[in-house]
Amino acid sequence: MSTPDSTFFLTMLPTLTSSTPEVPAVEANATSCQQWELVHHMLFHLGNLSLLLGLLIPTTLGLHMILLRLLLMTGCSLFIAWATLYRCNLDVMVWNVVFLVVNFMHLFFLLYKRRPIKIDRELRTVYKRMFEPLHVQEALFQRLTGQFCTIQTLKKGQAYAAEDKTSVDERLSILLKGKMKVSYRGHFLHNIYTNSFIDSPEFRSTEMHRGEKFQVTIVAEENCKFLCWSRERLTYFLESDTFLNEVFKYLIGKDITNKLYTLNDPTLSDKAVKKMDRQPSLCSQLSMMQMRNSMASTSDTDDVLNQILRGGSAGSSLPICTLTHAPTCCRTNHCLLWIPVGSSAA
Repeated sequence: MSTPDSTFFLTMLPTLTSSTPEVPAVEANATSCQQWELVHHMLFHLGNLSLLLGLLIPTTLGLHMILLRLLLMTGCSLFIAWATLYRCNLDVMVWNVVFLVVNFMHLFFLLYKRRPIKIDRELRTVYKRMFEPLHVQEALFQRLTGQFCTIQTLKKGQAYAAEDKTSVDERLSILLKGKMKVSYRGHFLHNIYTNSFIDSPEFRSTEMHRGEKFQVTIVAEENCKFLCWSRERLTYFLESDTFLNEVFKYLIGKDITNKLYTLNDPTLSDKAVKKMDRQPSLCSQLSMMQMRNSMASTSDTDDVLNQILRGGSAGSSLPICTLTHAPTCCRTNHCLLWIPVGSSAA
């Protein structure tokens, strides 16, 4: 038997139930678009087109990164204008402002790297003739010549090096102006001209033997100006830059080859010698390993000759040191002669 209170509660229950708001049923695909919005403003499409063009730039193009950043900045600017003027969407505008600032900073960095490097007028010819053909960038050349390098002068008749007195461990130099004469015990060997190393043979042959003295005398025949590196600091710098180290190996090897050629052909005129680096050298028949071994050898002449004869082919010609001053003169690398390998040797 129900009481009056329970009857009142049961009577009011349908009313309370009917007053509760109904929760709409969740559809199976709530993220599906029931109705597409209208096409966005033209600024939106132009922004996307700029991004597309930036991504389509071929990487082989020299200005690829600069053009990419410019197009990305254009796209971001169009998106900012679209979000501000037509959508009034703050988050879209803020994100594109961030992208615009990042791309602008990267563009500024790329332009800074491509800024023109001012090379001293005295070094411009050396760079154009020796380093630029080997793809050495101007900024790298400026680092090479700007920190531990000096430009020095010699008057006519002054000595750059004296045999048995001057140490070979101090410097490496390139002649910028003038002409120098190399002699051994008063006998003329060859000349040194502009845009060539002065002491490349000594630099190469004494890499493993420090404390050596010049075995030749190098005297200025004219008022000379030369670029001089501290050997110790230059060696340390080249060890930290593999590319530049290989460039120096090539340049010094080529310079030694040219000196060998001028030494073994004394009939060459000064004009012909100055043009020699533009023409194929006869010493190209010799491998750099054989040349360095023969130049840096401290053994007797016959041992050097027999070693190369065993490794060479009959009928070929190799520049070998066969002077009576070996091994002392051999280490100067200014005293190599042409010897036919096919001929008989003692």
